[in-house]
Amino acid sequence: MKTYITVCKNVILRNLKRKRNDPAVRVSRGKHGAPRRYRDYHKGNLHVYGDMRRKPLPWGARVWVEINE
Repeated sequence: MKTYITVCKNVILRNLKRKRNDPAVRVSRGKHGAPRRYRDYHKGNLHVYGDMRRKPLPWGARVWVEINE
C-alpha cells in the first residue's frame, strides 16, 4: 500500500496570515484512505517537518523532507 504525503500550501498561507500553527502536512494510506494532518511526520528513514513555530529555512521553506540513508 502506498503512502501519499501532501503539503497543503493553503494551510501554510492561512497560518502565516492568522498567526496559527495548524498542521500543513496531509498523509493518507492508499488512494481511498482517510487523510490525517501532521505537523511532523516520521516513518523509517523519512522525516517531514512542517511546524509553523520554527523559523523558516534560509531560502524560505516552511515545510521540508529529510531522508536518512
